[in-house]
Amino acid sequence: MNYKPLILPKLSWNKQVSSDTTGELIVQPLEPGFGITLGNALRRVLLSAVEGAAVTSVIIKGVNNEFSTIKGVIEDALHVILNIKQIVLKDTTGLPGKMSLYIKGPGVAKASDIKTDSHIEIVNKDLVLAHIAVDGELDIEFFVDTGRGYSPANWPAGVSLQSDNRIYLDAMFSPITRVEYHVEKTRVGQEIDYDKLILTVYTNGAASPQDAIHYGISVLRTQLENLLSAKEIPFNEISKMSEEGAKKEQLFDVEGPTKGLPVDLFLKPIDELEFSVRAHNCLIGAGIKRVIDLVNLGEEDVLKIKNFGRKSLREVKEILAAFGLHLGMNIKELDLKKVIKEQESGVKS
Repeated sequence: MNYKPLILPKLSWNKQVSSDTTGELIVQPLEPGFGITLGNALRRVLLSAVEGAAVTSVIIKGVNNEFSTIKGVIEDALHVILNIKQIVLKDTTGLPGKMSLYIKGPGVAKASDIKTDSHIEIVNKDLVLAHIAVDGELDIEFFVDTGRGYSPANWPAGVSLQSDNRIYLDAMFSPITRVEYHVEKTRVGQEIDYDKLILTVYTNGAASPQDAIHYGISVLRTQLENLLSAKEIPFNEISKMSEEGAKKEQLFDVEGPTKGLPVDLFLKPIDELEFSVRAHNCLIGAGIKRVIDLVNLGEEDVLKIKNFGRKSLREVKEILAAFGLHLGMNIKELDLKKVIKEQESGVKS
């Protein structure tokens, strides 16, 4: 069977919104309709299947149930437990662990006062757990487990009060707090109906957005593999061969400042680079209509363009870099045409 290739998407991260807890992944180009298909599947997997760590039970000295008061502590046990549930943990091994807290008043008990096992790290150390009076003390032992999604309190059946006074907690293991996606149209050559997927992931800091997406994609891929009823069709290999064949048809300069780049790219309109509307209109208004006209400018020249600020300059530099280009290349159009003519004559011969 001679299968038609699929276009292979490229991934990039939006550096302007990148942080330890926020990441925006841009996937393009995708086959028409694939943006919603992949975006929705990834969103659901990220929200439900990413592993994390949380406190699942505690032993508070002098307390045998969550509705008690704690001598010398302003908050009652229920309030302290609600604060404990907000502790964000990072488990480097995926194994269970323990933590402990002992503090005498007067003072404020924070997450930073907790002593942890070597493989457990507290992310939000400024979290306030309780306020201790002059004659009070707070002694807590924490039990940490790992899991996926939400888990209800795992109370032993038929026993209301535990012999060791342990109190079991419901836990949210997932480090993902929110996932959003939207799909735009993007151009590939003269085709304008391909998809561009923008996936934004927010975490609590226990996992980076990049690691979370890698985990989610791994889960989705391995699950789909089990649905194959016959030998997998190697679309990646088919599509790569198709792309390599298309690249061979392009003209490349072997020497000079354009070495390794398709020569005809420089003579194309700047529409091919897909700038934002504001940046595009400013460039067109200044008479910069082709890629060569843009890359021959320096940064100072670009900033002199009317209504063109440093934010637009940063956008231009990032998009040019994605194509292997940069400002100040000083490319001569006559040299480009000479290379094209020489290579075309070589192909004909």
